Amino acid sequence: MKGSGGMAGEGYTNVQVGVDYYPEHWDESMWEPDVKLMKESGVRLVRVAEFAWSRLEPSEGDFEFGWLDRAIDLFHKYGLQVVIGTPTATPPRWVTRTYPDVLPVFADGRIFHEGVRGHRCYNSVSLRKFGSRIIERLAGHYSSHPAVIGWQTDNEFSMLDCCCDRCNKDFRDWVRAKYGTLQHLNQEWGTVVWSGEYSDWFEVTVPYGGSPHQNPSLLLDYQRFQWESCIAFQRSQVEILRRVCPEHFITHNFHSYPQRLNMHGLAEDLDVAAFDYYPNPSPQKQATAPYSGVLSLDLTRGIKRRNFWIMEQLSGPPGCWFPMWRTPYPGLIRAYAWQAIARGADTVVHFRWRSAAAGAEQFWHGMIDHSNVPGRRFAEFAQLCGEVNGLAPLLEGTEVVSRAAILYSHEQQAALRIQPQAEGMDYYENIKLYHRALTRLGISCDVIDWRQPLEGYRLVIAPSLYLHDEEASQALEAFAEAGGTVILTNRSGVKNMNNICVMQPLPGFFSRAAGVSVEEYDPVGSENHLLLDREGVLYECSQWCDILRPEGAEPIAWYGDDFFAGAPAVTVNHFGSGRVYYIGTHAGEDYWLKLLHDIALDAELVLFPGLPDGVQAFTRTGEAGDLLFLLNLTRTAQTVGLAKHYRSALTGAGLSGPVELEPYAVEILKTES
Repeated sequence: MKGSGGMAGEGYTNVQVGVDYYPEHWDESMWEPDVKLMKESGVRLVRVAEFAWSRLEPSEGDFEFGWLDRAIDLFHKYGLQVVIGTPTATPPRWVTRTYPDVLPVFADGRIFHEGVRGHRCYNSVSLRKFGSRIIERLAGHYSSHPAVIGWQTDNEFSMLDCCCDRCNKDFRDWVRAKYGTLQHLNQEWGTVVWSGEYSDWFEVTVPYGGSPHQNPSLLLDYQRFQWESCIAFQRSQVEILRRVCPEHFITHNFHSYPQRLNMHGLAEDLDVAAFDYYPNPSPQKQATAPYSGVLSLDLTRGIKRRNFWIMEQLSGPPGCWFPMWRTPYPGLIRAYAWQAIARGADTVVHFRWRSAAAGAEQFWHGMIDHSNVPGRRFAEFAQLCGEVNGLAPLLEGTEVVSRAAILYSHEQQAALRIQPQAEGMDYYENIKLYHRALTRLGISCDVIDWRQPLEGYRLVIAPSLYLHDEEASQALEAFAEAGGTVILTNRSGVKNMNNICVMQPLPGFFSRAAGVSVEEYDPVGSENHLLLDREGVLYECSQWCDILRPEGAEPIAWYGDDFFAGAPAVTVNHFGSGRVYYIGTHAGEDYWLKLLHDIALDAELVLFPGLPDGVQAFTRTGEAGDLLFLLNLTRTAQTVGLAKHYRSALTGAGLSGPVELEPYAVEILKTES
């Protein structure tokens, strides 16, 4: 697996556990005892330096790598591999003082000041200059170091909505290059509304003021401009690293989904995607955290449609700029790390080795507390390291194989945020519901970009394709015609890609495949309404009610109340050799469980029936066969039935029939021959 023009660094596909370590935060006398304990506990890899620009270049042109040399040499002495972060997420004060164009400007004119992190405009000329220089020096210095295997670009990219003078100019140039003439721009953005027409290119600016009442086409294109700015900023780093360190791999740590980023565009230049995973350990989150977490993992795997890394994994209670969460319950750290591996993580790096004694993240706890005495959490971490190291030969080369997929689109999400459609209606939260139902049924699911090829899948859920892309809709039609099952949901086919409403009955271009049209709709928001299926079972629905007129499709559920009682709410259309379902409302989870169970049987998807709430079953597949992961991500003991006889890869014990799983228990099973 190679990135664009790059070569995979040795060891980057190893299954292993690592830690994030900040040698610059600690007296040098602590380094070797720390590294020795890492080695003894089973750590195999360390990430360093992503926030260390001020120590690497204390003043302009004064490079001081000696301290990092000594740290990396220590890691090498004890056999640990190293990933270095490019330090551009935290430009030092000498940069921001002398070259203030580095700092982003908010829409209201406020400046994103230094002293925090992420205070860098992706389009800043000064940032490109000095960021490229420090990366060039770092890459050249460590290109041949035997411990260094890869690089992380920046840290946790996010949308900055920068409105500085440079972004204003670059956005104007971007718009002009896209539309060519003012006449074309005015037509494609519909600027005649509210006298918004442009008569001179200098009138084209970023959306100052941040008003939600601005032209939605402008707002969407502004986000596209920002996506491309972030991609170009990262690409300037990747090009240096590819040239200077061709044997090293490159990744980036995505975080906190849903992100407003174009993650798929950013990942095109990477060898492997990574994610910073902080499942909430609060008992109040027990019902949701295991499922929102696995969606994050499946989304990360789908970014490049291959195994991924966790670059930061929960090690203790997070807190700092918010009150601290509960400390991880015994077993939780180990169980959630195994959950990540079960969903395709090859390396899990825990944040952080020791809790910071200074700075804003003092109470974002590491494996070792401020006492500097390893305790319960550290012992659990060491157990995890031993298990992963012991099973690494079995896990090498295995991957997640799914026959179901959910299509995810940063563009749909952006458009639906610009103009919210109904109270409580949220693009990503709705995806959570569909994905949770699949997970509870034991159906493995990929979450992929909406324009990705669909070969190999049997079921594709395409939520709210609000913006219509002709090529993407044709791919869905071809998938259904060839025998696949497609699920479309309400608010599909509403607009073109410039955020202009399409003047035809909904679901617009999807009507032919769905075999249905929308006579009227009601944005019911948070109100609960009734849904009646063919068996006469009542369910609840909310958010949105499309009143459907079948045009070849067969109704399979109807509304049970309000003025549209009796009108079709859910339909299925036989299309070619496949089927297209249209869900005109937001049905509750119980309805989705029933619908997806029936669809899975028809589509011959692998199910794992009878999973208790909070218990998950996942499979990694390789040449030597399958590994079944059973995870109890709850504080209560659970029982899981097994249809076959297995042998535990962890203990060697044979298992069949009901299996008792203690709180946060993990079982990894191989089928008995």
